[in-house]
Amino acid sequence: MLSAHLAEKIITEVKKLLSEDIIIVSKSGTIMASTDKRRIGNYHEGALLAAKDGESRIITKEDEKHLAGVKAGINLPVFLNNEVIGVIGITGSPSHVSPFGVIIQKMTELLIRENHYSELFQWETRALEGFVFEWLQQRTMDASFLERARLLEINLESKRQIILLQWPQHMEPLLRNKWVQLLEWPEKKSNDLFVRWGNERMILLLEVTETIQSREKIKRFIQFSNSIIPGLHAGVGRAVDGIHVTQSLQQAERALKSIVDDQYFCFDEDLILELILDELSAETKKDYLEKTLSPILEEEDLLITMEELFRQNHSLKKTAEALHIHINTLHYRINKIKTLTGLSLNQIYDASALYLAFLILEKSTKS
Repeated sequence: MLSAHLAEKIITEVKKLLSEDIIIVSKSGTIMASTDKRRIGNYHEGALLAAKDGESRIITKEDEKHLAGVKAGINLPVFLNNEVIGVIGITGSPSHVSPFGVIIQKMTELLIRENHYSELFQWETRALEGFVFEWLQQRTMDASFLERARLLEINLESKRQIILLQWPQHMEPLLRNKWVQLLEWPEKKSNDLFVRWGNERMILLLEVTETIQSREKIKRFIQFSNSIIPGLHAGVGRAVDGIHVTQSLQQAERALKSIVDDQYFCFDEDLILELILDELSAETKKDYLEKTLSPILEEEDLLITMEELFRQNHSLKKTAEALHIHINTLHYRINKIKTLTGLSLNQIYDASALYLAFLILEKSTKS
C-alpha cells in the first residue's frame, strides 16, 4: 500500500514546502525514503510508536538518547481508510516544525489517497478491458466467463451497440485525466461500458433500450467526446444481442473507415455502397481496379479531377471552380480519362463503374 516509489514521490513533493529533513517510515519502523539518503533502510523507533498509537509524537533531544534511530522533530501517522499505513517525520526543533505538522500530514494523506484510487482505477480498467476483449473475440461463454460478468456486474443479455472512437493520428496516447473526463459523460448509465481498444482507440458498448433514442444519444456522446478530444472520429455499429457484439464491432470498424471529408462520425446503418464493397475479396478489388483505373493511377491530376467531379455531383462549373481551372481544361481532363480508361464520365454506366472503382481505391488507400 505504501511502496518505496510512492514514499520517494511524497518526499519530493513535501520538500518543496520545507527545507528541513523529511522521512517516510513504514508501519514496522523502517525508513523507506528520506531527504538524507543515508537514513534509508534504518530503524526508527519513534515512528514505530507513532504508528502503533495512531497519534503524532514529538521527538525531543532527550528522546534521541533512548529511542533508536530518531532525531529531534515530529512524527505524524498517515491514514488511509482510517488505518495507519505509515509515518512521516520532520526533523528539526519541535517548536519550529510542529506548526507544519497537520498540513504536511494531510498533504501526505492526499497523495497516498490519490495514488490508491489511481491504482484501483487502473486495476478495474484492466479487468474490464480483459473481459470485453474476450467478449468481443466471441470465445465460449463458459461458467468462468459468466462468473466474471457477474462479478463485474455486466448484463450479457442486454442489446448492445458499439461506438468505436479513434483519436487523431498525431495525438499521444490518452492521458488519465482525459480518460476520466470521458467516463464522466453525463448520460452514461451503469451498464454502459467504456474500454480502451489499443493506444489510439476506445470502445463504448452502449446498452440499447430504444433504438431511436439510442441514435440521438450516440450523437450527443460523440459531440461530448469531441469537446474533450478535438478531431476524434467515431464509427457506430448496429444494435445487437449481447452474444453477437462482435458483429456490431465489425460494423463500427466499417463505418469508421467510411468517414470522408469533413465528417467525424458515421453510422453503419447509413451505409449503402460500402455494404457491397465490404463483401468483396481483396483479389476481386484488385482485378476491378486493374480493369478501370489502372491506366490513370499515376495521373494525379486526373484522379483529383475525378474525385472533385464526384464530390460536386457531376457539376462541371462547380468542379472547375473548386479546382481553380478553366472549364476547357476540365473538358480536356475528362476526355483524357476516357481515352486512357475507355470509360466515359458522361455515360451513366461508365461513370458508375469509375465511381465504384474510386471508392475501392479510396478505401484501400485508407486501410
